[in-house]
Parts: sequence; C-alpha cells; structure tokens
Amino acid sequence: MRPLLIVKRIYLDSAATTPVAQEVLEAMLPFFSENFANASSSHSQGMAAREAVEISREKIAGKINALPHEIIFTSGGTESNNLALKGTAFSKLRGHIITTQVEHSCVLNSCGWLEKRGFDVTYLPVDKYGIVDPADVESAIQKDTFLTTIIHASNEIGTIEPIREIGEICRERGVCFHTDACQGFTKVPIDVEKDNIDLMTINAHKIYGPNGVGALYVRSGTEIEPLQHGGGHEFGLRSGTENVAGIVGFAKASEVITDEDIRRMTTLRDRLITRLSEIPDSGLNGHPTKRLCSNVNFYFKDIAGEALLARLDSKGIAASTGSACSSGSGQPSHVLCAIGLKPEEVSGSLRLTLGIYNTREEIDRAAETIREEVKLMRKQGCLCEK
Repeated sequence: MRPLLIVKRIYLDSAATTPVAQEVLEAMLPFFSENFANASSSHSQGMAAREAVEISREKIAGKINALPHEIIFTSGGTESNNLALKGTAFSKLRGHIITTQVEHSCVLNSCGWLEKRGFDVTYLPVDKYGIVDPADVESAIQKDTFLTTIIHASNEIGTIEPIREIGEICRERGVCFHTDACQGFTKVPIDVEKDNIDLMTINAHKIYGPNGVGALYVRSGTEIEPLQHGGGHEFGLRSGTENVAGIVGFAKASEVITDEDIRRMTTLRDRLITRLSEIPDSGLNGHPTKRLCSNVNFYFKDIAGEALLARLDSKGIAASTGSACSSGSGQPSHVLCAIGLKPEEVSGSLRLTLGIYNTREEIDRAAETIREEVKLMRKQGCLCEK
C-alpha cells in the first residue's frame, strides 16, 4: 500500500481569525478553574477577578493612549460597532451619519437599520485603491451630522484610510468620529489623541486572542446610550457578567505582535505580491503601499474565485475570497465593487492574509500553487461567470 502523503497546511486567512497564541492561552487558563469568580462579587475571589479585569483594561488603554475607564469590554467587533453607531444615534433620536461604501457589513447593516428608523446616512465613495478623500468627508458634513464612521483598515483589501486627517476634520466641526480598527489594532500605530478618535472598535481574535471578546473605546464625554441593560457593568454601557478569562486573554494578545513581526510580515507580503504579479492577467486590489502588513488581495482574469479557493483548499492552503462574515452570501464583494472592479474581476479575486507564524517557504509554496492552479483552470475553461 502506498504511504499516505501528509502535507502541512498553510493558513493564509488571518484576517478572518487567528490561532490563540500559547502565551495568551497560558494567561487565560487560571481564570477558567482557579480564579473563576464573578468580577462583580464583593468577596476576595471576586475582587481578584475584578483586579484582573482592571489590569487588562489598563494594558489595552495604554496601547492606544486612552484612559482605562474609556475602554468598554464587549463580545467582539460586531457588538462594539453596533454599540458605537446605535448608541450614539439613540442619544440623538434623529440626525445625519457619514460612512463609506467599503465598511464592514456590520457597520453598513447598522446604518441601514438606522435609516429605516428615520436617520439620514451618506455613503461616501472611494478611489480605485479604496481610499476615502477627507475633503469628501468635510463636504458631506451637515448641520445635523452627529457621527462619522470610517474603517481604519479594510478587512478585504487591506487599504489603510487617512484616519488622522478625517478625525481632525470631525473634531473641528464638532462631529463624533468612530473607526473600526479590528484589522489594524497592534499592526498599525493608533493614538486616539493624535488621531482625533472619539469611538474605536477593536477585538481579540484578529491578534492571537480568543473569540468572543472585544472592546469599544469611548472618549470621555461622548454621548452614547447602552444597547443592553442589567446590572450596570462596564460603566453602565454594557451590562452583563464580564468574560474575565477572555478579557485577560485580550490584554495578553495585545502584546503578542512585535515590531519585528510587522517587519517580517511586510517582507513576506511584498514577496507574495511580487510572485503573484508574475501571473498573466492578474492585479493587486487595494493600495500598493498604504496597506496592512498582512494583506494581499489579487484578482485573476477569467477565473472563478470560489473554484480557485476550493482547489487551493484541496492542496492544503486556506484562503478566502473576501470577508469571512459575508462568506456564503452569494453576493459580490461590495468593497471590490466600490473600487471599480469589473464583475469578472470581482468574482475572480482572492484574499490571502498572513500571520506571525507564516514562513517564507509557505509563501513560496502558496504562490507557486496559485500560479499552477490558475494556469490549469484557464486551460480547462474554469472561467468566472460574466
């Protein structure tokens, strides 16, 4: 009998989620079985759990130059974005919101939900790289504009937005500024003071922490209403027993990615872009330089992206065609459509997102496999629908 050939899988879907780092797991374990008490309990075990939560709050606040009490722990990025948008809207009851056409689906769906309840929303266009013009933000501000929400870095194409300039405009015009920074947190320097940010969404599972925990930075004095009510946890903005183990893991995860990791990922990203650019009739989606160190998004002419994805999976390579949150929807990527790609380019796009554990050998193997599969698919006529 021929021996089974086992090929080590290559994970290139870190924008969807990352593995829990060993040091994060070790930090969390005691809070499942030893220090398991409710952080709101007044006995010594409860106070020990509370101390762990507050130390974690301080660590995360320090990462973005915020005050500890401005960090509100949530169940993740989706809840934080919902709290930011709906919470500020509920404090106003009516008014105008500015966003872009390339936001995460939870932001766009929240905006759509608010529109049905009487709020006005402006969806700003972006250029071919996915960048919104700060001048467009300024022009869109009206007398009743109370919130601007613009993603920090695209979860699909990796483009980093001019957040500081937009924040400055909003500050000068008295408009609250929110950014979804789940993809950029710990990979791109963020300073809520210098960047003029009033609300910011971050989470753990994109940075080698656990699923089910995130945070919303809320600048002191920002008008916002809670979405859920109960015991008044998280300074009254997010009632519910704190996920102590998750919060501890989140704080530890915020320390995992180092400057050396970022330099390494950037080098591997550029190597992968160079290799894929050698494939005929292909192109990079997103900005060539103003992009996350971990993101590579390519289109391949006359290729069905979903079919390519399946073939790569069978070869031991995990990737995606876009946001994991929209996977299986059957709808074309709204981000790729917004940057002006043709339908066949949208459906023939592939997202490859690196992590700190990827190696140069993996990148080279992935690039060669993609090259071979694209060539074979074109030869076999596995074309995208036009």
